Amino acid sequence: MNGEVAVVAFAQTKHVARDRERNEVELIIPVVREAIERSGIPRHEIGFTASGSCDYLAGGPFSFVMGLDAVGAWPPIRESHVEADAAWALHEAWVAILTGEVDSALVYGFGKSSLGDVHEIMTLQTDPYHVAPLWPSMVDLAALQASALLAAGEVTERDLAEVSARCRTAALDNPNAVVAEAVDADELLARPITHPPLRDADVFPVTDGAAAVVLAAGDLARDVCSRPAWISGLDHRIEPQALGVRDLTTSRSTALAGANAGASAGGLDAAELHTQFSHEEPILRQALGLGDGVDVNPSGGPLTANPVMSTGLIRIGEIAARIHDGRIDRGLAHASQGPALQQNLVCVMEAR
Repeated sequence: MNGEVAVVAFAQTKHVARDRERNEVELIIPVVREAIERSGIPRHEIGFTASGSCDYLAGGPFSFVMGLDAVGAWPPIRESHVEADAAWALHEAWVAILTGEVDSALVYGFGKSSLGDVHEIMTLQTDPYHVAPLWPSMVDLAALQASALLAAGEVTERDLAEVSARCRTAALDNPNAVVAEAVDADELLARPITHPPLRDADVFPVTDGAAAVVLAAGDLARDVCSRPAWISGLDHRIEPQALGVRDLTTSRSTALAGANAGASAGGLDAAELHTQFSHEEPILRQALGLGDGVDVNPSGGPLTANPVMSTGLIRIGEIAARIHDGRIDRGLAHASQGPALQQNLVCVMEAR
């Protein structure tokens, strides 16, 4: 068994609101090539390949198979796919390395949200018997959760505006962001409410993009990377599917995943959270016990670029990149999947 696994390379597209020139394969090719080159591991020596995507975005069954054209599946490779954010593909690759089956893995995620109405498409992730027939969009369900949080007195509209303003301002330093502006909470509060109680700034921008990371075990990671981002803990948990049987103002699954991943040990310099809506940040902060000393979403986060099915993987990549270049020593990445923070993954990484 391999006791140590690290992220040794990360690459992502320069995300755009609508990529009219490239299909999914053409989005993936440059980021896969860049991640492999940065890893220093020859492509033919990478032991496992895993991806995350959503067939509903492309509108065709097994559309992820086309993505393999960007990787090169001949000679035959060992490959897997999850119909979820690629952060869950990374979890599968991490397990494969830990068990000693392979010593390296390529993980990538991709999605073109602009091909349809992503707010409506994601309704297909809800309970097919009791929720999906009502066809609430993902923004409708987020607004329901935000309303519950506001009604409970846990946050105010200003708190949400401050989250959005901070993210948009931070994104000015992120060349891959779709939305970036120097703005304060007062300016955002003056803008109209579009999805009561949420404003447009409280909702992620539609984004086309892709991302890839390379994982390596122990000595291999040390050989190819001068400062690996070691995964010290990784866990994911899920809430009940029925929205009515859980408290929407908290995230017990995130708290449990964070505890199992070692988030409670402290010493975190930064955290990248999969917050597609501004009200999700206070919920996740509370669940993970993140204090004011932790820099949350220094990249701007999903409120400034949200390439669906790779956004969670990007959170892991952003923290890893900051460890690689010495900006931080220990960080946390969070990924989410499903309505109202239904499924949550927490990954803690550190330099050693």
